[in-house]
Amino acid sequence: MYSNSVTIGNWEDYVAKELVAYVDGHYRTIPQATSRGLAGHSMGGYGSIRIGQKHPEIFSSLYLLSPCCMLPNLDATPNPQQAAKLESVKTVADLEKADFGTKAAFASAAAWSPDPGQGVFHLDLPVKDGQPQPIVMAKWIANAPLAIIDQYISNIKQLKAVAFDAGDKDVSIAANNKRLDGVLTSYGIAHTYEEYEGDHINRIAERIEQKMLPFFTTNLSFDQASGMRAAKKK
Repeated sequence: MYSNSVTIGNWEDYVAKELVAYVDGHYRTIPQATSRGLAGHSMGGYGSIRIGQKHPEIFSSLYLLSPCCMLPNLDATPNPQQAAKLESVKTVADLEKADFGTKAAFASAAAWSPDPGQGVFHLDLPVKDGQPQPIVMAKWIANAPLAIIDQYISNIKQLKAVAFDAGDKDVSIAANNKRLDGVLTSYGIAHTYEEYEGDHINRIAERIEQKMLPFFTTNLSFDQASGMRAAKKK
């Protein structure tokens, strides 16, 4: 989930710092924020806004393709069947056989509610003995970009460009994109938002080619001298 976790590793730091330092140290890059962009699809879109809104000194432009996990489903009542599925997972073999939703919940818990002393997986789930766990859900909400975005508005204002899109059939993600559009608009932050005819995956290759890559071509600096001048002005 592109997050720092005491049990599974500091993946946020890895992307924002270690990976950037490695690429700049091994390839002929322009090592400045104005020449770096961050993009991803689905969970990658989540990672892009999560990391990008915290690090305007590293990345200057963000493109989110159908970003997931922007906000937990706060309106849903606890689902006994899903709760039973989660609590039935006792071993790695059980998890390997589980459905996507169950695996995603365990991935989220490993990232956002780790517990080194708890069980085989060293995590706390949002349900225990069939009952919801408010403190665990609070930890998950604290990692939802739309829940914490107000804390990072000054950072987002430093970005050169932000864009995000989703298919109209990708209902919950499109709805959260509309919320993100509303927040940025309310703060007077320029951005590009588009809802197109499609679902979560059917037009992503097309969007990358026709939207994302031209976005970075337009907004990233490919001239080291101009980028240094822009940095000095800040």
